[in-house]
Amino acid sequence: MLIISEDLARRLVSVEEAISAVEQTFAAMARGEARNYPVVREVVGSQDAVFGVKTGADVSVPFLGLKAGGYWPHNLSKGLTNHQSSTLLFDPGTGRASALVSANYLTGVRTGAASAIATKYLSRPDAQTLGIIGTGTQSTYQLRATLAVRNIRRVFAWDPSPANLSAFGEVVRKLGLDYMPETEREAVAANADILITVTPSRQALVQKDWVRPGTHISAMGADTKGKQELDPALVAIAAIFVDEAAQSFSIGECQHAYAAGLIGEKDVRASLGAVIARIAEGRRSADEITLFDGTGVSLQDLVVADLAVKRATEQGLGTSVDF
Repeated sequence: MLIISEDLARRLVSVEEAISAVEQTFAAMARGEARNYPVVREVVGSQDAVFGVKTGADVSVPFLGLKAGGYWPHNLSKGLTNHQSSTLLFDPGTGRASALVSANYLTGVRTGAASAIATKYLSRPDAQTLGIIGTGTQSTYQLRATLAVRNIRRVFAWDPSPANLSAFGEVVRKLGLDYMPETEREAVAANADILITVTPSRQALVQKDWVRPGTHISAMGADTKGKQELDPALVAIAAIFVDEAAQSFSIGECQHAYAAGLIGEKDVRASLGAVIARIAEGRRSADEITLFDGTGVSLQDLVVADLAVKRATEQGLGTSVDF
């Protein structure tokens, strides 16, 4: 078995490589070559933690495996990141465990990659202003990934923590971009060509009337029952795209508009993978509001872990152990 540490995973997989890998596996999902298996996600009952296991396989690559981990909200005070996870890969031909990959960085980069792919295919090509609601750890991944697909010049941001806003601003300015920290969420939404929400919120943070025609929204925070970032009325008027429809209606941003009877399964235009594979159309007009409900699927995690293993093997890196 090959073991890849957190530090090595960071060195092996770039944002650009993650975008390419996740894009390919999304398309494989749409073609029926890759499948996510049912998710296990539970409240631990200790430390306010949530723990989950996501599994799946892509026979086009091929890879097979699982990611286990979750969210420990009190970790920062212990000098650890709140998200903790690891990926275990198996040989698809024999079923033997083949690699253990630290997945904290890879989870961040694959989430940024999914949002960036949605931006690449669904936002207006001339989009130059990015709005971010939530400037915690994930915001930097979102920013760097978005820059890989769009010529962003200005960034508006909101967060309840002034410290988070300040730290994120340092990153934005170092990249040579104009930075506009806001005290009101409405100002962020109203100015954005591309709006990314990436928070653990359980109530709507963005109202329908704040969003301009032609905006693309990547809602990346809702991945558990009860989480919410958008006004259900906003979801109802948008052209909806998903990573996986079943998850969007059960644990994603769509769950609230669906429960209120504002949308049904037929209101999802397509999966993002179907747009990538040219099975379905994406944005239809410059004035359309597009929404990507990014719940996070196992194949995103597994494809970047598989990429890390391939890079480590090519370079003779990682630790090999008998297992």
